[in-house]
Amino acid sequence: MTTTAETPVRAFDFFAVRVVRTRELSAGMRRVTFGGRELTGLDSGGRDQSASLFLPHPGQRVPVLPADLGESTWFAAWRELPESVRAVMRSYTLRAQRPGPDGGEVDIDFALHGDGGPASRWAARAEPGDRALLLGPRRADNLGVRFRPPGDADLVVLYADETALPAAAAILESLPAGTRVRAWLEVAREADRLPLDHGPEAELTWLVRESGAPSAAEAVAAGLPDCAAPYAWIAGESGSVKALRRQLVRGFGIDRRRVAFVGYWRRGLSEEQLREAAE
Repeated sequence: MTTTAETPVRAFDFFAVRVVRTRELSAGMRRVTFGGRELTGLDSGGRDQSASLFLPHPGQRVPVLPADLGESTWFAAWRELPESVRAVMRSYTLRAQRPGPDGGEVDIDFALHGDGGPASRWAARAEPGDRALLLGPRRADNLGVRFRPPGDADLVVLYADETALPAAAAILESLPAGTRVRAWLEVAREADRLPLDHGPEAELTWLVRESGAPSAAEAVAAGLPDCAAPYAWIAGESGSVKALRRQLVRGFGIDRRRVAFVGYWRRGLSEEQLREAAE
């Protein structure tokens, strides 16, 4: 989008991108690297930076969006298009951004769900040259970054299921040396575990469902260490995240303002339905 001195820069904007390459990270996770000249305007805040990706349906060369992509009007216009035609929309973490003179690249890690949803199917067969549209930030300090620990935090508590694993991985990489971390990471199978970069003060526990792992609430209750000023970031299935937040606030007495929680998905609802339910 062209801007002038009189036109303020949008906080989030649309960027046309193409698949550059793909990489298998685990049995259930695939990284898709996107590039495009328009990415010169993208400014990721890192950590758990969220962005929306618009994908074509099978048989479409490009994702179909309305002509009206106004900052406050695009969603209503997109929703008015037939569901079988309009682009598939899903939210993802910008796992990494590498700026460059040609626009650079961004990585998005896709959890390949067993239910074979449209975005999962697209990611599983994505090839270089495939086209998509990204709705991402133009300012690094933006509302799509939820992980914001206060300066006095003496413990960072993390919980993520497989859909939030890319965000948790990016958070771990971003933390200053010496940060004390207690993290629980939930995946379906042993083969879904990923090697993660983190500091020596980070203690990670993998909750593998096929191996009979306890629930997140049970695991956290049994393993949360003593601390004076914890900060928690928890993300994944909406119902599980809300239950864990209640436990941290009511059971452990953590100030609710120091618990960032994000429902990445909800059982039985598509992302479109989840957005509509939140309105």
